[in-house]
Order: sequence, then structure tokens, then C-alpha cells
Amino acid sequence: MEEIILVERRDQVAIVTLNRPHRLNALTQDLVRAVSATLTSIAEDEDSSARAIVLTGAGRGFCAGLDLFARQALDADAPRPPAARFASQQRFARMVRVIRGLPIPIIAAVNGPAAGAGMALALACDIRVVDPGAALHPAALKIGLSAGECGLSYLLPRLVGSSRAFEILLTARPILAAEAVRIGLALEPEPGTSAVEAAVGIARRIAEHDAFAVKLSREVLWANLDAPFDVAIEVENRTQILAALSEAPGRARQAFLSRKQ
Repeated sequence: MEEIILVERRDQVAIVTLNRPHRLNALTQDLVRAVSATLTSIAEDEDSSARAIVLTGAGRGFCAGLDLFARQALDADAPRPPAARFASQQRFARMVRVIRGLPIPIIAAVNGPAAGAGMALALACDIRVVDPGAALHPAALKIGLSAGECGLSYLLPRLVGSSRAFEILLTARPILAAEAVRIGLALEPEPGTSAVEAAVGIARRIAEHDAFAVKLSREVLWANLDAPFDVAIEVENRTQILAALSEAPGRARQAFLSRKQ
């Protein structure tokens, strides 16, 4: 059986690859669990030499967000009460909490589309590098859900400013690679270099420094961005479930699935 997440070591850098390329690495419950478990395992392994992590996706996509076909199959088995939906939402949000809580830096190598929770994964990382074909999509609003999910409403305003973040999230338009670089959301690799290779290069430069100093520096950088992150996440979780219980997501999801079949 093919692994849904791959780990490669390059000296002191761990490359973590989401491995569902046939679905643009869209997130299932199993992949969500694997992301959190893998990142935690790498960072907490006392025998590991990993000093930084690069997160990327297999094939032509970074992460297409929630796999709507997998969700449709799950919902078809039995209606899920609000408590079960909320637990699922919290599991998704836990991925970005895990990223934020890592004791080592993590760099997103965005090699293609990053939508919804996939965009949130990229934004939660300390640094982003984008290939020319990359695109960041805040997709939830297009299927009748809240634009705030997995930290997006917290992270994007702090990375690009509130006015631009409001415009992007409320129009649900994609941020293409060139714009992401222009507005300071991401870095671009040197010509002829992929986002993964560029991210590994940055990770290796970070690994040249004292591990404890890097850990403290990362902590203070995030801490000084201000508002309590956990509060923002919980507000998003509740908003998302309230939106999900309305009729709009069901209609929009069915329309999306019918176009893809």
C-alpha cells in the first residue's frame, strides 16, 4: 500500500511530502492525522539530527485542501452530529497548531495549488517558497463555508496586512506565485531551481546556527505577532461549524462534485 506521507533526510533537513498526487494531495482524515504525527515525530525525536523541516506535495500540487469526495463518502455513511463535525474541524486545525508548536523551523515548498486548509498549512510555516505555477486559494467561501479555517483569518492579515487579507479572503480569489512574491507572502527560487531545492537551501543555512538559539528566535518571532493564536483558532472552528450546518455548503458541494464527475 502506498504511503500517504513520505519523509526524506538530507543531512540535517527532513523533507516531508504529502503523497496523494492523484488528488493534488487533498486532505483525508488519515492524511490529516499523518501530517500531525509525522511532524511531531521528527521534531521530538531526540536521536534525530533534523534541524529544519521542508513541507511539500507530491506531483503537481501542494495540497488541495479537504478532499470533498472523501467527505461525501463519509457523510453518506451516516449523518454526523455537530459534536462529531466539530471534533473533525479541530483535528484539521490541529495541523497548524502542531506546525506552530514545533521546536524547529519549517519551510513550505509550494509546488502547485494550495487551497483551503492546504493554503493554511503553507501560511502556518515559518517561510514559504513558491514555484512559478504555485497558487494559494482561500477556497472555503466558494462552497458556502467561512473563509476562516485552520488559522487563515489569523495568519494572512499578519503576513500581508489587514486590508489586502480582507480583499483576498472575502473575494476568495487565488494568489498566484508572482503576487505572493510581490506582496512578501513568499520567496521565489533562483532560476532553474525548484521550490523544494530552494527551501532545502534555506533550511541548511538555518541549520548552520545553534539549535537552541534558532528555537528561541523562532518562538519570539511568533510570540511577538500579538493576538492569542488559540483564541483565533477556536473562533474559526465555531464559525466553520455554524456555516457548515447551513444549507449553502451542501448545495455548493454537490454542484462542485457534479462538475468533476
